[in-house]
Amino acid sequence: MAMILNEFETSSESTAHSEEQQDSASWERYLERRSLVLQFLHSSLSRHHLQHHQNKVEFLKKCHFYLEIEPKHVNVRDQNHVMHRTDILQLIDPCQFQRMKTVGKNQTEIQLSLLTGLLEQLERGQEELSCYVETSDMITFLSRWDLIMQRLSKLSEFMETLVSLQVPGKLYVKHRLVSHADLRGTRLPNIRLSLCTKMPLIFDRKESFADKNWAKLKWFTENQESHLEQCELQVKLLTNGNQTEPGYGRSQVVTSDTYVVQDLQPGRSYEFTIRRSDTRTLVFEKWCDSITLKTKTNAVEDADSSACAAEG
Repeated sequence: MAMILNEFETSSESTAHSEEQQDSASWERYLERRSLVLQFLHSSLSRHHLQHHQNKVEFLKKCHFYLEIEPKHVNVRDQNHVMHRTDILQLIDPCQFQRMKTVGKNQTEIQLSLLTGLLEQLERGQEELSCYVETSDMITFLSRWDLIMQRLSKLSEFMETLVSLQVPGKLYVKHRLVSHADLRGTRLPNIRLSLCTKMPLIFDRKESFADKNWAKLKWFTENQESHLEQCELQVKLLTNGNQTEPGYGRSQVVTSDTYVVQDLQPGRSYEFTIRRSDTRTLVFEKWCDSITLKTKTNAVEDADSSACAAEG
């Protein structure tokens, strides 16, 4: 009997020791896996990192998208078989080119929509993983590990796709863009089409101001472009919904980063809008910057009004 009791005690001690080892191993495994999720949350899915990508996508939505054609120039023989350097746009069939612009516009809209959707998926994933880490006990966390690993893998794929889509891609050309009849036997190099972006023009709020009958406007781009391209400045008189007063608006093509608008009415509010000028290769433009400035009132009239009010 004593022998049986000794064997039972020895077996119980061995079982208890084994359970302790299992508990210790489970705890270490829990800490290791929890640390892996926290590392992912503090790096790729950190609030700062997601906000950085959110800002990039929002800025991308404000950019202008263009077709970029390579090569830009080709050598073509004329009727006398003399070679001339020719702009590729002069050779491309207008209908085919318009079709490619439509493809580029559609691709841009899909790209921006996908970027928005990916950001939403990443934000939801961040919340879901944070919930697992903060609210699950060891047993629950380990039991859900396969699901957590699937989410980690999927969210990593989303992040890679998000980064790749922030760079405009190439366009696949299904149809011939240049007719052989226009080449007169010249061998044409392979034409490559892709999308490129130009940053939006943004008003300098500190340097733009209005006087009594004129306003000085200044604008810039985030990358401080050295080469100034044509842009369109629009001026609109704000009537505050007054139906008896006709609306007023005009536009001016400018090749600079500053402009003084003349012949404005004193004491009135004007809305100024700046955008890049339309070109043959522009395929998508959804946003342009606007600023509202109020011109100063006539100082003499203000002084007379104040004097009359004082006498009254």
